Amino acid sequence: MKLNEIRDNEGAHKRFKRIGRGSGSGKGKTAGRGVKGQKARTGHHGMFGFEGGQMPLHMRIPKRGFNNIFARKFAIVNLGTLQKAVESGKLKAGDTVTAETLATQGIARSAKDGIRLLGKGELKTQLKLEVAHASGSAIEAVKKAGGHVKVLGVKAKHVTRKDRAPGKRAQRRVDSAKKRSDRAAAANQAKQA
Repeated sequence: MKLNEIRDNEGAHKRFKRIGRGSGSGKGKTAGRGVKGQKARTGHHGMFGFEGGQMPLHMRIPKRGFNNIFARKFAIVNLGTLQKAVESGKLKAGDTVTAETLATQGIARSAKDGIRLLGKGELKTQLKLEVAHASGSAIEAVKKAGGHVKVLGVKAKHVTRKDRAPGKRAQRRVDSAKKRSDRAAAANQAKQA
């Protein structure tokens, strides 16, 4: 074999398509892009889910359910879990158990919006519990064991307009009202003098 005989394997190299080189080439005029319009232009990618003006599938199918953005995320703790913690030495009888205690001891995954105490399992030890929420059966079981449950509830997640400090416009209104009242009082004093 000589250097001038070296060739690519059959089919290894494909010639590029020469478009827009006259009607005789077969790829002239519209250069393989069909006809005029958006799809004939470069950079057109089409709109995802667009079905030529027909109502798209994702809009035709029914929607179900709803995600509440204000929903609380409680860390759930059962009575059986508390009893196991007492037996393993993480908690002692008569202890005051809070969300922070449970989180630090690894009993609850994290405090989140508080602890929800549920009645699964059996509690034999006296404990004072401070939780955001507790089921009726859990409260009864803790009382039966000689303990006490304090339900703290949860604080509002969003701040209402009343709780917020007044904005710049509101502050300007208050300031201008005060200036008006001061001017009126000064005018009254001038009249009386």
